[in-house]
Amino acid sequence: MSEATSDIGLIGLAVMGQNLALNIADHGFKISVYNRTTSKMEEFVAANPDTPGGLVGQAELKDFVASLKRPRKIIILVQAGWATDKVIEGLIPLLEEGDIIIDGGNAKWDDTIRREKELTEKGLRFIGSGVSGGEEGARFGPSLMPGGSKEAWSHLEPIWKAIAAKVDPETGKPLEGAEAGKPVEGGFSCTAYIGPDGAGHYVKMVHNGIEYGDMQMICEAYDLMQNVLGLSPAEMGDIFTEWNKGDLDSFLIEITADILKQTDPVTGKPFVDIVLDTAGQKGTGKWTSVNALDMGTPAPTVAEAVFARCLSAVKDERVAAEKILKGPEAEAFTGDKAEMVEAIREALYASKICSYAQGFQLMAYAQEEYGWKLNFGEIAQIFRGGCIIRAAFLQKITEAYERDPNLANLLLDPYFSEAIHTAQKSWRKVVALAATHGVSIPTFSSALSYFDGYRSSRLPQNLLQAQRDYFGAHTYERTDEPRGKFYHIDWPKADRPQLEM
Repeated sequence: MSEATSDIGLIGLAVMGQNLALNIADHGFKISVYNRTTSKMEEFVAANPDTPGGLVGQAELKDFVASLKRPRKIIILVQAGWATDKVIEGLIPLLEEGDIIIDGGNAKWDDTIRREKELTEKGLRFIGSGVSGGEEGARFGPSLMPGGSKEAWSHLEPIWKAIAAKVDPETGKPLEGAEAGKPVEGGFSCTAYIGPDGAGHYVKMVHNGIEYGDMQMICEAYDLMQNVLGLSPAEMGDIFTEWNKGDLDSFLIEITADILKQTDPVTGKPFVDIVLDTAGQKGTGKWTSVNALDMGTPAPTVAEAVFARCLSAVKDERVAAEKILKGPEAEAFTGDKAEMVEAIREALYASKICSYAQGFQLMAYAQEEYGWKLNFGEIAQIFRGGCIIRAAFLQKITEAYERDPNLANLLLDPYFSEAIHTAQKSWRKVVALAATHGVSIPTFSSALSYFDGYRSSRLPQNLLQAQRDYFGAHTYERTDEPRGKFYHIDWPKADRPQLEM
């Protein structure tokens, strides 16, 4: 029987699991590791003999559990869904009251709610924690979004705060060394208690939905510069490098510049030109969009980003359609390319603001739906380092919620409303340019439509509701009566007095 000396345990030694285990061990915590394939565990431990905290490999699950100090803390990093449930089922008979299971996978938030409830009934504690930042983030400092009981979080907090990405609390910028892939100490740790049950995984899901939007917007800016302005990948790489010095300073803009400057080692051509235009997805963007629809919350930009990936996947159909369907015969661009590049930058920034406004509003609706109390300024700061959407822009979101913790929509904050008003002329110009040249820009245009709809006190849905009353007696409210009173016209004899329902 193993002696209980390890501070924490981890099950699942794929790349993310290995890197997170090394991150934990590098910060002085002793960690036991277990993998279904024992040889993989043995190779991993043998390859990393000198970590400050120490790695302890366990071939048997019962010995793995016995090696952990009470209350036992066990991270699961296996495939979300069925595989996670099977691991939990195997652990339950080996655990004791008060032990804590931490799901660090990309779990669906309602699965986390279910698991937390089931385990609480058995006297066990469960934390669903989003882990963002990919392989490098897991190794050197991810963004961590834990949800569950606050008491359980108190046991995990010292480890999570030690291994999370660190940013300067004043500027929100990553501390020196963090982006170079080195463990760093001090500063603000990009983790905090999010809320009960599934709150952590919900916020991670919305993070991923926002990520879908960010990536698609960047692709649309690239497409416009390539197909309308005729710029080369290398030229665009330089443009993205410049953009990364201003308001758009972010991880995704930075890596886009690197990608566009990369040469394919096989052909010598620009690397981006030999990558097939079919994008994959793992489902979190779809979950975000479906949940927004379920709650009746407008998040069109994330949804359009998901649909753009779906459209990219039907490559053979698009190749056939191109031979049949013809777009506009637009003339070659003859304007000032530098001015248009700046207009595209402004359009990208304005669209980004609208996308984040939708994501944070979705979280605000969710907290009402699920009984959470989310700290949106703190969430933005957690996103500031380690995660895929990390960006200077997020500091502005933190500051917006510091000014008004009950802010209904980011667009109403003075900084963001001014930024939108400054950019909207260029934004509209870019959307019009794309339309006249037949370039698809679903997130730019949906973000603009969202902005125009949100700022309108009267929308055409008065006609839509009248249609619903006509064919289905769905009733309507009147502009000259208080909200909450509903009426119906007997349409075969519409001149009769209206009926209050």
